[in-house]
Amino acid sequence: MNVVNQVYPTFDQLMPLAQDPTPGPIAMVNLLKFHDRAQYQDGRPNDVSGREAYMRYGAEMGPIVAAAGGRILFLGDVRGLVIGEVEGLWDAVAIAEYPSRVEFHRIATSPEVQAIGVHREAGLAGQLLILAIGQVFPPVG
Repeated sequence: MNVVNQVYPTFDQLMPLAQDPTPGPIAMVNLLKFHDRAQYQDGRPNDVSGREAYMRYGAEMGPIVAAAGGRILFLGDVRGLVIGEVEGLWDAVAIAEYPSRVEFHRIATSPEVQAIGVHREAGLAGQLLILAIGQVFPPVG
């Protein structure tokens, strides 16, 4: 298996989501790798960590996702690998639920998300974004 971290999806990766009318929620599993220091390309100071820059993006992304009927299900630090082997681990995992594939595409390409993308770009060294389809279970107990 070849693993390549990227900051953005390619056209060929993103377009099938826009064209898939299959109803129902999806989960996007984000495996995140941060820069040690933010790498802003627009001239603003790079005086925060990559994680902090990405969290600025996340703080604005959460309400955008919620307004579309989605939610952030989980955000946590990667602490180790239990099964398998990989050369380097990601720094964090985020899981977001979206109402549909089409809605995910609409959000991802929206002007609002493009505007806050500067923080995402500054913070991320790369990521894997995994589409998962299934059932979200309510909390037990």
